[in-house]
Amino acid sequence: MKIGIIGAGAVGAACAMATIMRGCASELVLVNRGRDRAKGMATDMGYGAPLSSTTKVTDGDYPDLAGAALVMVTVGVNEKSGGATDRNDPLGRLRLLDKNAEVYRDVIPRIKAAAPDAVLLVVTDPPDPLAHLTRELAGHDRVLSTGTLLDSLRFRVHLGRRLRVAPTDIEAQVLGEHGTSQIFHWSGARVGGVPISDALEQCGLRHDGDFQAAIENEVRYANITIIEGIGASQYGIGMVCARIAEIVLRDERAVIPIGVHHAKLGVTLSLPGIVGRQGCLQVLDPPLSNHERIGLEKCIETLRRAQERIH
Repeated sequence: MKIGIIGAGAVGAACAMATIMRGCASELVLVNRGRDRAKGMATDMGYGAPLSSTTKVTDGDYPDLAGAALVMVTVGVNEKSGGATDRNDPLGRLRLLDKNAEVYRDVIPRIKAAAPDAVLLVVTDPPDPLAHLTRELAGHDRVLSTGTLLDSLRFRVHLGRRLRVAPTDIEAQVLGEHGTSQIFHWSGARVGGVPISDALEQCGLRHDGDFQAAIENEVRYANITIIEGIGASQYGIGMVCARIAEIVLRDERAVIPIGVHHAKLGVTLSLPGIVGRQGCLQVLDPPLSNHERIGLEKCIETLRRAQERIH
């Protein structure tokens, strides 16, 4: 199947590389405002693609997206150039919204015209309100935000380091916004089926406010730590996008925290969703503690205000 990637910057490049390495597409089309960059990237990656897959990698323009099953949208101002790298800034990634909304108003109609049946995966920050805008511009519900899947992986990694267990054996999710108002679902976290509080106690670790706050800060501001080191948060999100694409193209019906529109709430945010060929097929409502429920309500209000800014 065919995948398109809009934007050949750091994130777009990481998405392309991860997609090729996973071998989940038969064809990959790179579209960029400066086509020379897309052509150079497609040529370079195309030479190495036979080592991992049979993916055909080409550069193109919007009409070349015809027949794409999924299109990743990575264009826009990033956190570093957009001034969203201050840990004390309550807006966080939302500071990028107005500029990137203008970019999306130009790009999404072009994608819709070329690939009307594609699932659209919004990667650009802030992905949740931009996915809300994308849904309106595209006129359909096959719109996903990368949401909190990467945040949830970071949550699992940091818990795994402290417990000294493989992150793959930890079930822990971040819900709500891919941003500063996100919710850590501590009450649902498990290690091999054992509630996280019990697992920590059995491993001789204290499960208190300081422990939670330390992990939450590491996860919430991981992007800034990465940007301070290499200039852009790109590789993790690239791998996440490739995995989402794989789930969609294979119609896996995998359950992941994914950003989708919730009609009752009026916002796009992340909850566990069943994802398949047509996007998110169903959202599951996890049981939350009272503290988590209050936090989610605040998150919803934050996203509502963000959406109002671009309408």
